[in-house]
Amino acid sequence: MGIQFNDETFRNDYTYRNSPAGLARFPFPFPEDEYMYSVNIEPHTPGRKGSVFEHSFDVDEHYVSEMKDRARVLAEDPLRCQSLPHMTLAGWDLLELIMESKARDYPDMFELHKNGNKWRWVNKPLGIDDTFTFLDESTLPYGPMEYITRQAQGDFTLQDQREDNLWIEAGMVTSQADWSLDFDIGMSFHEWHAPVPLAGGMGIFDRALKFLLKLQYGAPVRRFNWTMTVDPRLDTAPETYPKWGPSKTTLNMDNVGARQHLRVELQTLYRLPRSNAIVFPIRCYLISFQDLVTVPKWGRRLHRVLQGLPQELAEYKGFARNRELLTNWLAQYDDGAPTSPGWWAED
Repeated sequence: MGIQFNDETFRNDYTYRNSPAGLARFPFPFPEDEYMYSVNIEPHTPGRKGSVFEHSFDVDEHYVSEMKDRARVLAEDPLRCQSLPHMTLAGWDLLELIMESKARDYPDMFELHKNGNKWRWVNKPLGIDDTFTFLDESTLPYGPMEYITRQAQGDFTLQDQREDNLWIEAGMVTSQADWSLDFDIGMSFHEWHAPVPLAGGMGIFDRALKFLLKLQYGAPVRRFNWTMTVDPRLDTAPETYPKWGPSKTTLNMDNVGARQHLRVELQTLYRLPRSNAIVFPIRCYLISFQDLVTVPKWGRRLHRVLQGLPQELAEYKGFARNRELLTNWLAQYDDGAPTSPGWWAED
């Protein structure tokens, strides 16, 4: 296998790290020196070789460790994965999408063999070799959505489309940025986006919903989102706040570079063929400030973004308490030089 998987943890001793190759492909989310919440949707088409956009579902050096962390979260709180009964077909749609994509894009790691409805799935990194009957839930150890998302990086929600709206009614959510599947399940599109500030009286989401209701099968889209987290912890759910929330009070100028992380979400949306549901994969990437500033353009740009960010967004992104500390630390890496448009590293 071409990818060398890290042996790392996202809790307690926090041995998570990005290799030089991982840093080079990190999806820095800011194309300009200022930021305002927007839909910023573009077609999810294959990107340049080696980038996080190269394949439909990115698999990187953190894959095995992230799947181990997911299993730990689910063992502690099974409600992180839920699916209402009518969403089972959408789960099969998602299983097929991920299996076909990974077998096509990473043939050295994943195999999918079909003989009618008799399928064999091989996941070499996780040591899985299962044969099952497609659309027969009794032939899998879990429901179809849970089975495949235990083997896929990032979180997933499934939206049912009805009444000219989208309803979040299934999901696997173990690496979220301070939101709860158990709280949101059953909500409509506007209800689960209600906490977002400065959204133009939700007008931005009116437009986004109108667009998504017309999303076509075979034409997925993507966007970036971002937030902050202290320490490289994937599971920052409200349910576990007592474990990670107090860490915000422990930063100082000596440790902020190593402990403060930019948390970037590559969000994609796919229309599913049989159920007509929409799947919303949310892939999380983490980078420490001390690694981020090794790319001079990124260090300068993040300093400027955080300086100019409206206070409401700093609160929503979870770093208002430490905003002055973060900007003061980043200031030493901002020489005032202009930065070229685009999120890529090269000036």
